[in-house]
Order: sequence, then structure tokens, then C-alpha cells
Amino acid sequence: MNAPAFVKEAASWAQPHWTRGPAGRETPPDLFRVLYYGWLVALTLKLLGSAWDVSWHFKWLRDDLAPPHLLNSAGTVLALALTVVHGYTGYGVDRTALRLIQWGTGVFLVAVPLDLINHRVNGLDITSWSPSHILLYVGTFFMIAGVIRGWFMGAPPGRERTVLLGAFFAFFLENVHFPEQHQEYGILSIGAWDNNATYAEPILLRFAAEQMGRPIDRVMMTGFALPVPDVLYPVYAVVATVAVLVVARMMIGRAGAATLVAAGYVGFRALVWPLLTFTGFPPSAVPFFLVVAGLCVDVAFAVRMPLARALLGSAGVTAAVYAALAAQSTLMGSVYGLLTGHEGLAGAPPLATASAVWAGAGLLAVWLACEWWSRRQPIEARVMATATP
Repeated sequence: MNAPAFVKEAASWAQPHWTRGPAGRETPPDLFRVLYYGWLVALTLKLLGSAWDVSWHFKWLRDDLAPPHLLNSAGTVLALALTVVHGYTGYGVDRTALRLIQWGTGVFLVAVPLDLINHRVNGLDITSWSPSHILLYVGTFFMIAGVIRGWFMGAPPGRERTVLLGAFFAFFLENVHFPEQHQEYGILSIGAWDNNATYAEPILLRFAAEQMGRPIDRVMMTGFALPVPDVLYPVYAVVATVAVLVVARMMIGRAGAATLVAAGYVGFRALVWPLLTFTGFPPSAVPFFLVVAGLCVDVAFAVRMPLARALLGSAGVTAAVYAALAAQSTLMGSVYGLLTGHEGLAGAPPLATASAVWAGAGLLAVWLACEWWSRRQPIEARVMATATP
């Protein structure tokens, strides 16, 4: 079938569905699948663009029309089209999912020109942790959260539902972890400098040095590659990214779900690593520790309630608190131990050991919040959250 014929057939299929309606209206199964596979394509394009983007910015001077930006923009255009379809027809989403998608897409679209203005005013601004960049992540956060809710609430039970829910959570994990790639690329760039090599092109180094008012030396390189406090990487990794794995395990409701979500993201990072480095782009440290963190989350879910019943004779709120405390302690020891080994063997951002206090407190608070949230969901969601094979 040639392209014009395909477009004509697709238009004739879609035309009867193009009617205005409220969010939550009954959606034909084939249309529901088309919408969410469309989201899968949109998020894949954004993922490929963002994976290339960080490496690009550690090599070349920033360019608004750089190939990674264009690839990411293609995914954004498709996401915007899907947002319009959901909003106009009401198909494929309930009211909450629609609002999350609309607000997320809106925040992202507002953040794009703000980021361009920020670069015009502040120059290089390479850090992933700048306010305009964080706004991009926040928009994507709510967008994917809406997609997850829409699929979770509307997809029929079965293997396809579970697999796509895991895939959407892997995209969600990538977005949450994304700013930490600055340190993951930065630490290896510092190592290259110490070995009398550089990954960045001379034009980028000169621009960064002029902006900092320094010669091209190690102090400048450190400010360029590791511009944030050392405590940020481990604390954020433990509190934010592990929280995603906890919620993924609750919503997918299958043993091993957190491990598979983490392995999917880390596997992608490991796959693109040689693709980037063999084409001349800078390498990054790969967060393999997230796979073990996911495994610890799955183990905690497997033993938390049976253990609580054995010790307390109950699986209620008090048991959930004890279970969360035990899981938090196990995860803290595992993640910080892995980061320490990772730093020595394969390269990892500097680990501020004292930050474990803040990471532990944050993880416990987030885990308890997740327990509270899961108990307030409709009974169908609670059943899915606690189901095991």
C-alpha cells in the first residue's frame, strides 16, 4: 500500500471517532489501543532525543536546532496531537488522566521558550538542574503520569496491559532520573581530563572558560562537568528514582515488576552507550545500581506483609509503617553500598556518605506516602496493587 492510500484509509477509519465528548466516555477498544501505542511512539522519540542530548552537550556548543532537539521535538509534536485528540473527543482518558496530560503538555510547551530565553540571557547553562530544565522535566512528569493513569484505568486485564504499563513506567523512570545524567557524564569527563584527554570540542571549552572567567584548567572543567553539590546525586537517586520503582510495583501488581522496569531503563542506557561512544560522543557512567534497587523493592513487597503478620499479627497501617521502615533500611544499605562499589569499579559521581541520613529520611517519607496513597485508591486499584502471581 502506497503512502497516499494509507493516509486516506487511516483518515476514513478515524473520521467517525472525531466527535466531541467528555473525558471518560466509552472508548472503542481498537481506538484505545491506537491512542496508547501512539503515546508509546511519542515517548520513544522523546527518549531517543534526550539520550542523545546530554552526550551532545558534553561535546558541542549548544544549538537550538541540534539533531537531538529535533528528534525530541518530533515526539513532542506527536504528544501534542494526542493531547488534542484526548481533550476534544474525551476518548481513552478519565478526567484526572486528561488533566494530568494537558497540564504536563502545557507546562512543557511553556518551558521550551523559557529555556531558549534562559540560554540567550545566561549563555551556556549546561547544568541539567537549572530552573528552565527542571520545568521541562516537570511537564514531562505530569504528561507521562496522565498516560500511566489512562492506560491503568482503561486497559483490559492481560499481558498487554502489564507490559505496556511497565514500558510507560520505564519512560517515567527515565524522565525522573534524567537530570542525574549530568553527573554521570561529568565524572567521566573529569577522568578524561586527568588522563590528558578531553571529550568536549575546543569551541565548547573556550566558551565555557570565557563564561566562567577562567583559563581552560581543571577548576573550569569541574565547574563545567560537576557544577552541583556531591550530595545531590545519591540523595536524589535514593528518594526520587526508588520512589518511582515503589509506585511501579504497587500499580503493576506483579512480582519482579520493579526489577524489570529498572532493568528496561538501565538496559536502554547500556545499549546506547556504545552507539554514542563509537560515533565519537562522550561516554557516561551507567546507573546499574538501579537494577539492584528494583530487586530490593520487589523483595520488600514479597516479604513485607507476611513478615508484618508474623511479627504483629496484623497487616494494617502499623504493619505498613514497620514494613516501610524495614524496606527503607534495606534499600539504603544496598544502594549506597552499590554506589560505593560502582564509584571504584566503573566510575560514578562522587558519593557523599553523610548524605545517607537525608536520603534515608526522604525515602522513608516517600515510601509511607506511597502506602497512604495506595490505600486511598478505588478497590480495583488496591487489588491490582497487592496482586501477586
